[in-house]
Amino acid sequence: MKHPVRTTLTRRGLGGLAAGVGVALALSACSSGNPLSSPSTSATGGATSGGSLVVGSADFPESQIIAEIYAGALSAAGVTVTTKPNIGSREIYFKALQDGSIDVIPEYSGNLLTVALNPEATEVAADDVYKAVVDKLPKGLGVLEPSKAEDKDAMVVTKATAEKYQLKSIEDLAKVCKDFTMAAPATFEIRSYGLKGLKKNYGCELKGLKPFSDNGGNLTLQALLTDEVQVADIFTTTPSIADNDLVVLEDPKNNFAAQQVLPLYNEAKMTDKAKEALNNVSKTLTTEDLINLNRAVSGSQKQNAKDAAAAWLKDKGIVK
Repeated sequence: MKHPVRTTLTRRGLGGLAAGVGVALALSACSSGNPLSSPSTSATGGATSGGSLVVGSADFPESQIIAEIYAGALSAAGVTVTTKPNIGSREIYFKALQDGSIDVIPEYSGNLLTVALNPEATEVAADDVYKAVVDKLPKGLGVLEPSKAEDKDAMVVTKATAEKYQLKSIEDLAKVCKDFTMAAPATFEIRSYGLKGLKKNYGCELKGLKPFSDNGGNLTLQALLTDEVQVADIFTTTPSIADNDLVVLEDPKNNFAAQQVLPLYNEAKMTDKAKEALNNVSKTLTTEDLINLNRAVSGSQKQNAKDAAAAWLKDKGIVK
């Protein structure tokens, strides 16, 4: 998903792990390498009585970065906090939230809704998705304010292609879809937002689909740059979009559901002070920020997630 290539276990990948989740949970309960089993990062007691909040993350870099941002903001607000990174798939960390192994984790609104809460959900616009999430959350869990930052699928073309065919949106693309081959994961053929969605929402029927398993990574990028394909499915926080002057086509009919970054939390220990600190992050965090943070961590700088988060927090004035 990133360039260099992000691990293939992305948010979209997390959504396809329902099969075998029971096995994964069983293993996570008994494995000595399970991040949830470490007593050194287990919270004890409520936040109001001096206990700490535990911030978890999924096992891909962007989630780890955001988790460190949450932890740093909480600490700056005077909240005792520890972190449990690399927990695993959504099925595992959602269970961890419910049983209190962790207290907060960064989530993505659209996938939270359709994967964890309601697979039949049809909401796609940001406000509608957020409202549906709030309505469907099980007792004991909550979400705070969504940020402007999104990491979602996007139809991406080169600048040359955009200029040649005057492409600004997927509506424009529909006029030439029959001449375009697309690079995307093989699942794009069956996803509601994939070939089916493009046809339903825009009347776009592509010449062909060339499947890549790197989730918008370097293979996908090279296919696009060499004109092996003319359009590609690449996530919006992928640094290679800006680095290669690619054009993200607008999606006025919301074929791709909103994926706003937001804190998902267990209500048991969440204080008003903690909520304020996390909401302050959401008010500040943007998609451009995520692109730059991903570049710092997954690019040539190879910065660790905690250092990248600390620099962002300081730059935004959240940490002095």
